[in-house]
Amino acid sequence: MKRHLEVAKAAAVKAGTILRECISVSREVSYKGEINLVTEMDRISERIVVATILEAFPDHGILAEEEAQIENGSGFLWIIDPLDGTTNYAHGYPSFSVSIGLEHSGDVIVGVVYDPMRNELFSAARGQGAHLNGNPIAVSRNDVLIRSLLATGFPYDRAVSRENNLDYFNALIMAAQEIRRSGSASLDLCAVAAGRLDGYWELKLHPWDVAAGSLIVQEAGGTVSDFAGTLFSIRDKELVASNGRIQGLMIDILNAVRRKA
Repeated sequence: MKRHLEVAKAAAVKAGTILRECISVSREVSYKGEINLVTEMDRISERIVVATILEAFPDHGILAEEEAQIENGSGFLWIIDPLDGTTNYAHGYPSFSVSIGLEHSGDVIVGVVYDPMRNELFSAARGQGAHLNGNPIAVSRNDVLIRSLLATGFPYDRAVSRENNLDYFNALIMAAQEIRRSGSASLDLCAVAAGRLDGYWELKLHPWDVAAGSLIVQEAGGTVSDFAGTLFSIRDKELVASNGRIQGLMIDILNAVRRKA
C-alpha cells in the first residue's frame, strides 16, 4: 500500500496547489441543481488527480465526482472528490479540500485529504494509523456530549425535502457545546481524526465525500457508523463519526429525532 499512498498524496498536493493558486481568479460557475454548483476548477483538479493516478496504475478503476468513471474489474477503485467545498471555493471562502480514497475488493485501504489553504495533508493506510503531514494523529478523549464540539452539513435539496437535517441539528445543538459547519465533509472527518472535533454527522452523502475521511477517522482511533449505529459503508447515505466515546450519545439523539418524525 505504500506506493498507492504516495501516489495519492502526490496527486492531492498537485491538484490542491492549483486550486490554491487560482482561488482569487474569476471563474466559470455552472449549476447541477438550484444551489448545487460546479466550477471549471472542479474539472481541472479532477483531471490532474486522475492523470496522476492512471500514470502510476493504468489498470485501476476510477470513480470521480465530476467526469471520470472507469470500471474495469481490476478490484481497485480510486474514489475522488477533486474539490470538496465547491460552494466555498466559488465564493473565495478558504475552506475546501481534495479527497482521494482507494477501495480494494470493497474495503477502503488508502485515504488522503489535502487542505491547500493550510497546507495540511491528512493520510491513512488500513492498519497503519492516521497522519497529518507525516505525524501521527488521534481522536479526542472527551466523553461528555455537552462538552463536545460537533460539525455537520446540509443537503442541497433542503428546501424541498423533509429530510433536511434541520431537526437533527436542532436537537444536537442543544445537547452539545457547539456545532460548526465547514462546507467540506472531508475536512470535517479529518478534524474528528485530529481531535479538533469530537463528532460529526451528515446525510445524503456520496462515496467521494467520505471514502478517504472515514478511513482516516477509523485509523485515528475513531468510530464511523450509520445513524442506527451499524457497520458503515461509503455507499450509505448517512454517517456519524466521532471519537467513539460520544458515538452512542449522538446516535441516541439522532434516532429519537427520527422516531418522532
